[in-house]
Amino acid sequence: MPKATAMCNSFLNLIYRAVAWANVADNASSSPLTNTYVSMHTSTPTAGSSSQSENETSYTNYARQATARPAGWNAASGGAVTNASAISFPQCGTTGATLTHVATGTDVSGAGNKWHFGALNSNLIVSSGITPQFAAGALTVTET
Repeated sequence: MPKATAMCNSFLNLIYRAVAWANVADNASSSPLTNTYVSMHTSTPTAGSSSQSENETSYTNYARQATARPAGWNAASGGAVTNASAISFPQCGTTGATLTHVATGTDVSGAGNKWHFGALNSNLIVSSGITPQFAAGALTVTET
């Protein structure tokens, strides 16, 4: 059974932008998440695993990037949300990697809780001096 676009927008605004969802998730938490974390991966994360660290890259200097809720994400539209500003990962040091996938989740490191994941439009070979990044609006998370 498909989901309604309005429901997808409300869900995305709730988890990425911390916007209350009337009559569903509108109670104020005493300590809501202040950031979502974007991670890069060297092969496909699986839907069956909730761990954001699954197949996560480990190139030299790599770290997940915090994206503020709500300012880091544009308002959901058409069942999708995009990053409001550039998301830049640390510059690669000595050891590189081939990045194939991206994910979002709840923790700065470790297993965390993976929310969404998907393939990059094309693989990115990261070597010494390369700084992977998503320009503003270039990372789209779709809930359909």
